[in-house]
Amino acid sequence: MKLYYCLLLVAASLSASADQSNWVPLKIKLPAPVFAGTPKEAPQGIVVESPNLRPPVIMVPPNARNIAPLAKITSSDKNATAASLAKITDGDKEADEDSIVELKKGLQWIQFDFRHPADIYAIAIWHAHDLAKIYRSVIVQVADDKDFTENVRTLFNNDTDNSSGLGAGTDRQYFETFQGKEINAKGTRARYVRLYSHGSTDSAMNEYTEVEIYGEIH
Repeated sequence: MKLYYCLLLVAASLSASADQSNWVPLKIKLPAPVFAGTPKEAPQGIVVESPNLRPPVIMVPPNARNIAPLAKITSSDKNATAASLAKITDGDKEADEDSIVELKKGLQWIQFDFRHPADIYAIAIWHAHDLAKIYRSVIVQVADDKDFTENVRTLFNNDTDNSSGLGAGTDRQYFETFQGKEINAKGTRARYVRLYSHGSTDSAMNEYTEVEIYGEIH
């Protein structure tokens, strides 16, 4: 019985590997840039990735789609209304003031509930990009329960000093631009996605313009 189970696991692994042979590069429609040139220097002691760095190509199955609009969105900011949170997935990524969803000061999160497990391949985040600011404690996690106590996995974390209390991250901080931030989720399966931030170098408020999550809901 154990041998049969092992063979099933090997077969599943080989099948998953074979399936990736027809994966395609993720293509994301970008908003218009609103500034040009090199951003001002980052605060002392912060290691920031080059704003001119081309993001690595993320491969996804050909049938992967943006499932973020299908999710129920909640936030740690109880003053954030359902109507305002819905703007995070309305397709408007432009840097206009009307496109920005603002959450209160401190470490805050927004959470996506797909109601069923989903295979998540990529997450694209646009904070407010009206100017080149650096958002602090940008952390992306997935979990199997809404309280994030079961099977929590971290996909991105640039909180290097663990000021968030969620663990020290190894990812670099970055200037927010029209390109946003693309994160390779590598097909991880989860029902919930949670995004953290703790203000920026421009404001203590937490600002989002758009989030896209590419995957398949089961």
